[in-house]
Amino acid sequence: MSLLADFKVMLGRAPEKPKTRTDEAEVLHGRKRGKGGVNIALLLEEIAQAQEVHTWRNRRWAVLIGINLLFTLSFFLDIQILEGSLTASRVLGFHMADIYSSFLVMLADKHVAVNLVIGMVTVFLLWGLVGGRAFCSWVCPYHLVAEWAEMLHLRLAKQNWVADHVIHRGVRVVFWVLFALLALVTGHALFLTLNPIGILSRALVYGPSLALLWVGMLLVFEVVYSRRAWCRYVCPIGLTYGVLGVFAPVRMRYHLEACAHEGECRKVCEVPHVLDLTIKGRASKAHMDIGPDCTRCGLCVDICPTNSLTYEVKGLDRIL
Repeated sequence: MSLLADFKVMLGRAPEKPKTRTDEAEVLHGRKRGKGGVNIALLLEEIAQAQEVHTWRNRRWAVLIGINLLFTLSFFLDIQILEGSLTASRVLGFHMADIYSSFLVMLADKHVAVNLVIGMVTVFLLWGLVGGRAFCSWVCPYHLVAEWAEMLHLRLAKQNWVADHVIHRGVRVVFWVLFALLALVTGHALFLTLNPIGILSRALVYGPSLALLWVGMLLVFEVVYSRRAWCRYVCPIGLTYGVLGVFAPVRMRYHLEACAHEGECRKVCEVPHVLDLTIKGRASKAHMDIGPDCTRCGLCVDICPTNSLTYEVKGLDRIL
């Protein structure tokens, strides 16, 4: 998939079947045609074993919880190495500020704040290297509680008590523009009031507030109506980091030859459209990078029974 096609998918367009494929990919697809060549019993055993492994998920949870606890401990112990919250902070004297939130503040104030610009640049360099939406799964506190809510949703769905209602992903772009226009017109950054990331981060650092009721309402909505609705269909922060992380060297890599096309990866993925290339016949190359909307959460790596999905640092020929 081309970079332009990846960008369109990130903005809401459905993934398209490739018009051309490399010779190597054609050969591999040719070997996979028909139903032969796969030991179903062995595959089911491998899937069952993979479902018990949560290596990358546990690593990610540890990093996410650790980062957020650092803010809490730094505030209570009055350690000035780390100050603030995820919305805006200072680390070892370096200003860090969420790019989209800072953009809204400057639109609302109609003033370019130097400290915010410095913080935005620092964050851009950091997440442009690691991979924009890695922030979502490795740092964002709402992502963690939404992940737990998703587990509850899936359990209830198995009992047919709830069902997932899919919303067009293009709505996320509408929200991105809408919040920006509201900030410009009203002089108030409404998104900062509604943003569950900032609410949870501030609650962890400075203590709970009534704003947590809004976060609770979001989670209830996701449990009973639309799975991971905020992250998938609303959050402009995720969209912003996805765009900025297009060229990040850390990425997920798909290997066609190893894939059994059983679809377990798409079942656990928060943004399953990025794994459309794992559908039988969809990959245009033997080895492909997963699109920039990927959160690098590692759930697909843990669940894949054939190790066809891996972490990779581009240019280093090293698989993590």
